[in-house]
Amino acid sequence: MPDVTETLRETALRDIAEAADAAALDAVRLRLMSRKGEVAALMQRLREVPPGERPAFGKAVNELKRDLQAALEARQAALADDAPSGEAIDATLPGAWRRLGRRHPVSRIIAEVAAIFRRLGFTVAEGPDIETVRHNFDALNTPEDHPSRDPQDTFYLANGDLLRCHTSPVQVRYLEAHPPPVRIVAPGRCYRRDTADATHSANFHQVEGLYVDAEVSMADLKGDLHYFARSLMGPEVGIRFRPHYFPFTEPSVEVDFSCHVCGGGGCRVCKQSGWIEIAGAGMVHPNVLRAVGCDPEAFRGYAFGMGIERIAMILHGVEDIRWLYENDLRYLAQF
Repeated sequence: MPDVTETLRETALRDIAEAADAAALDAVRLRLMSRKGEVAALMQRLREVPPGERPAFGKAVNELKRDLQAALEARQAALADDAPSGEAIDATLPGAWRRLGRRHPVSRIIAEVAAIFRRLGFTVAEGPDIETVRHNFDALNTPEDHPSRDPQDTFYLANGDLLRCHTSPVQVRYLEAHPPPVRIVAPGRCYRRDTADATHSANFHQVEGLYVDAEVSMADLKGDLHYFARSLMGPEVGIRFRPHYFPFTEPSVEVDFSCHVCGGGGCRVCKQSGWIEIAGAGMVHPNVLRAVGCDPEAFRGYAFGMGIERIAMILHGVEDIRWLYENDLRYLAQF
């Protein structure tokens, strides 16, 4: 029986060494090491060995299996080293057709909003997604007991920072680094502890607008937003302001655009009201200006914020905000 293992060892090692490529080596491996290969067949003969010789025979077969496995791995590595560094190119093959991609509807609207405000003299500013409590709340005149500070509404980190819940911190950072006049729009991601449903998501996009100068009024805010509405939704769109409350603006308003679907007559999109809520806005609160080192007696400003996904849902008739994030190419290809 020992002669059998040695005979197989000699032929197997020779075949492994003579394998010219990976395919030939794999054929040798299957012949030797598979469940029905020659080594397995040799182990099946253990029952034919006299009981006293079985331990020695089993040991010899296991050593053979280990040596052959090592030889296979060594030959595989040698063949890999000898292989050409690059794949051969067949210049006669036709070119591979790749489907053209499209910009995501959220990215398209961000670019369009930025382009409209650039025409009004605004520049685009950015800020970090991870913010300090000062930039996200304190400098924006948010009271200590305001519901938005609650951990049930805001994602706090272990070090006390947080994921920004609006893009308004960008105006604080920008005013700290740039004295007025300032005219910026700041698109970006925001995060809130909202339960995902057809109109809410824990991760969404906003665009913040800020204009601070010596002479800025609500008339400037209304005029700029009216220009924006007409540029985005058509020349016939109307705009209205409704009184509201935000801690960082005074006076504060909510901004509605007339429904672009029904023209103000009432439909499913505007819930029969003829108007669609688009933004929150107002004159920058004097406390916000003081927090960034601006004299509220010398400078005034307006600010606004609007949801990008909301605009996308209105413009494109999207009924569920989650459709924008499921990455279904069949759906996104429609845009």
